[in-house]
Amino acid sequence: MDKAVVGVVNVLESYRGRDRLMRTLCYSCQLLGGVITEKHGDQHRYGKSFLLIASQLSHSRTVLRLFDDLSMLAYSLKYGLGKKEEDCLIRWISVIGNIFDQLYYPCEHVAWAADVGVIHTKSDIWWTASTVLWGLSLLVGIIRNGLPKSQGEIRFQMRSELLCIFSSICDLTNTIHWMPPGFLWGGCSPMWLVGLMGTISSLIGIYQTAVGGSAAGV
Repeated sequence: MDKAVVGVVNVLESYRGRDRLMRTLCYSCQLLGGVITEKHGDQHRYGKSFLLIASQLSHSRTVLRLFDDLSMLAYSLKYGLGKKEEDCLIRWISVIGNIFDQLYYPCEHVAWAADVGVIHTKSDIWWTASTVLWGLSLLVGIIRNGLPKSQGEIRFQMRSELLCIFSSICDLTNTIHWMPPGFLWGGCSPMWLVGLMGTISSLIGIYQTAVGGSAAGV
């Protein structure tokens, strides 16, 4: 029991660990709130409460991401042009993915600043731009994980790669929902489905972290 508590504390004391937990709670509350309001109506007390918690957690994560640019830049510079990658295709796909990830943050920052009145501009276009960049990054991740690997990599990493692909597909489903209406199913997914997709993706991310893998998500 002591080890379990220490493990949880260590996770909560790290930025990434706390963010993963906040993400999971955010989407779980959205799932519960969506299910309750779908069944009992928008004015149901508990449904509204869960959705309010989800909204506040999402806003908190957006504010915390104001400080992610430098860490992303450090990662991008460290990876560079991926000269250590043996496969040229994987190298350039990864570089393109890093570019999308790097551009995502300033677009989201501008959108947030516009929403809170720090700058005077329409936030919609910037939220759309950040959503598009996130979607492109997810597509790049799906393609990269889906490329053929050596027999050794297939043997030891197939489950991890499949989980990463499934997680990215869940996030991509939500990304399209957050696109402007008229683009595929933009704005059409029910609240509970958005929560479900995000919860699945978040739980996969937590599992990947626990076993030493990786799964990114916003």
